[in-house]
Amino acid sequence: MSSALKMLRIVHIAMLISIGMYVIVGELVSSRSPIVARPTFFYVLSVLSITTIGVILVVRRTLVLHSETTLRVKSNDLATLNRWRTGYIITYALSESLALFGLLVRLTGFSLSQAATFYFPGFVLMLFFRPRSPAAEFSSPDLS
Repeated sequence: MSSALKMLRIVHIAMLISIGMYVIVGELVSSRSPIVARPTFFYVLSVLSITTIGVILVVRRTLVLHSETTLRVKSNDLATLNRWRTGYIITYALSESLALFGLLVRLTGFSLSQAATFYFPGFVLMLFFRPRSPAAEFSSPDLS
């Protein structure tokens, strides 16, 4: 369990750093190429982003949260541990895709503030869904 959690933390940090690199690359490259921005492209990516956030929530519910419940009871279940780890990696990949949409928007001529509407949610979702041990999740104090 601890090796899977350690691997997820490394992936998490690397993907957070890559989002920062997307912002830097977008700023460096967009200043060199004046492109006329098309609002339709922005709207399509906005709808795609909202859909992606919905998929993230479904993946979290079906893979991660369900697996955490099982891992609290049977922490040695390898198949459940793999499903838990896969759920986190899919969540991170989808969050990263939101930041990539921001890079695309920036490279196609939109402003940094418009691209930030994609960078920011990707970054926040990555922070919000940081890897946690299933035993530490949802631990509630004994109220008796």
